Amino acid sequence: PAPAPAAAPAPAPAAAGEARRSGDRPRSTPPVRKLARDLGIALDALRGTGPGGLITRADVLSALAGTTESPAAAVGTPATPAGPLPAAGTARTARAGETRTPIRGMRKHTAAAMVASAFTAPHVTEFLTIDVTPTMDLLADLRASRAFEATKATPLTIVAKAVCIAIARNPTLNSSWDEEAQEIVQYADVNLGIAAATPRGLLVPNIKAAQDLSLADLAKALNALAETARAGKTPPADLAGGTISITNIGVFGIDAGTPILNPGEAAILALGAVRSMPWEYQGTIALRSVLTLSLSFDHRLVDGEQGSRFLADVGTILRNPAMVLTMV
Repeated sequence: PAPAPAAAPAPAPAAAGEARRSGDRPRSTPPVRKLARDLGIALDALRGTGPGGLITRADVLSALAGTTESPAAAVGTPATPAGPLPAAGTARTARAGETRTPIRGMRKHTAAAMVASAFTAPHVTEFLTIDVTPTMDLLADLRASRAFEATKATPLTIVAKAVCIAIARNPTLNSSWDEEAQEIVQYADVNLGIAAATPRGLLVPNIKAAQDLSLADLAKALNALAETARAGKTPPADLAGGTISITNIGVFGIDAGTPILNPGEAAILALGAVRSMPWEYQGTIALRSVLTLSLSFDHRLVDGEQGSRFLADVGTILRNPAMVLTMV
């Protein structure tokens, strides 16, 4: 039989504005158009890398990563008498000592994303305070082991691994809500987002398929993620596709909070500070290492039972890491 004709090559991505008639709307999907609108990104200025020049979420995030945020300039104008606020669109006159910074770049992206999340997903937050002395003992042993000679292991390392294990037992927390299709999308891979405070603002890069990493490899990935974020070199691909996130507020000395979901994700876990506190232990009171976990989840996707079981599983591992043997 004659060979089948070769498939026609896929069209190359169109340059910005190329092959687009005046007045035509750039090709993209409704969620991507909404993302671009929230971030203040003009689709007309983007080069689509999807099939046939389709503008994708990654294209929008790449454009965002390319924006720069000018440093604040101190304003030293004389004080003006108090009066009515200027009309909309009228430039404000700064008072003495005020500093005004234009909202753009990553700060604008973070603000838009948090507002969209807070007013779209019905948040529920649960708290769990636990004795993590066995986890701290494990960390001391790991730091002395050969496998962790060149890698820093922290409480976040153990929490990240515990989240991956708990997700396997409670997969609804690794999902998203597709409003356009009216479907719940459940993911096989845990693309674990880690909130990172940087000079440019809050970033949440994620570790792809974190469930497949050993504890040592997960520690290496966490360290590399933090270093790259602080250096401002996080690639756009690492900011897209997250499925669940962790925010480590304990590094700032904070015990608990109500974290806001990263848009498109079902849950976020806040890790509080580890403190030495009097705690009931084996029928008496002893000084123990104690921390609080705060879990926020999207109640459209996650019922209270599922969120509670997930949080309890993470807590069980941190109370006694050997319990992992009963979970995998």
